[in-house]
Amino acid sequence: MNLSIDYRGNKGFRLLSIYERLNKGELLTKSKIAIEFGVSEKTIQRDIDDLRAYLAETHFSEKEILIKYNKSKGGYYLVRFEREWLTNQEALALSKILLESRAFQKEELNGIIKKLMSQVVPNDRKTVNEIVKNELFQYIPLKHNKKLLSPIWELSQFISKQEIVTFAYTRQDGITKNRNVKPVAIMFSEFYFYLIAFMSDDSKDFPTIFRIDRIANLIGTKQYFNIPYKDKFDDGEFRKRVQFMYSGELRKIMFEFNGPSIESVLDKLPTAEIIGEKNGVYTIRAEAYGNGINMWLKSQGDYVKLLE
Repeated sequence: MNLSIDYRGNKGFRLLSIYERLNKGELLTKSKIAIEFGVSEKTIQRDIDDLRAYLAETHFSEKEILIKYNKSKGGYYLVRFEREWLTNQEALALSKILLESRAFQKEELNGIIKKLMSQVVPNDRKTVNEIVKNELFQYIPLKHNKKLLSPIWELSQFISKQEIVTFAYTRQDGITKNRNVKPVAIMFSEFYFYLIAFMSDDSKDFPTIFRIDRIANLIGTKQYFNIPYKDKFDDGEFRKRVQFMYSGELRKIMFEFNGPSIESVLDKLPTAEIIGEKNGVYTIRAEAYGNGINMWLKSQGDYVKLLE
């Protein structure tokens, strides 16, 4: 290798350098690049035109990747990164959600946050990382401290294949029992991931809820179930009607609310419907599975009066 070659005067090297820096999310000005490579600004403009022509002729469509000029900043940038990279706002918001949920064991959370940071435009990565760093250091996981990514993925595959599974489940009172179920969905609520499933013997008409961190010895049975499309489990509709992930038969309830924020009630109970209002007292009707909603109603104290 001839180390005396002046790469600054090599057009191929110059084009690769410009393209690589655009790929990293840098904003490039003609004057700065021209000085760096010892060429004129017209030469840099031809280089950019050549790169534009190359991108237009490759498998990238014009909508997927394009070199654009920012008039206010006086430089060129690659459009693709605005769409495919996470912005600093998006990465920060996702990181905050993960940290506040406390759902993951710290090693798993560190890995997820690190990968999120790698998706941020390099120019913003350090800023976002600094904001998140202290919260990540102070992060306290839940007491069970179990890794969840693998069982969540494994259960998702069983759901996709509609395969009956068996596992040992430890209840809140510490009693462990073996369960055979038809898994239909995975949900997250109030710190925990849950498996939503029907009993394999069809002993219950409504779904049963299992905390995933309490599941052990998960095994597929190689037995499969089929749910007609019209009867397919709708996790969105189920979520609207379940409180604190307590399952049970579907109930219709009616109550009066005289608290300061009716909005908080409507946010908490997606099926809630205001059927009347008098002197600041609202009459509300809602649907919910099981008795979990009773816990919320009691937590409202004198603001709530149960009618039926």
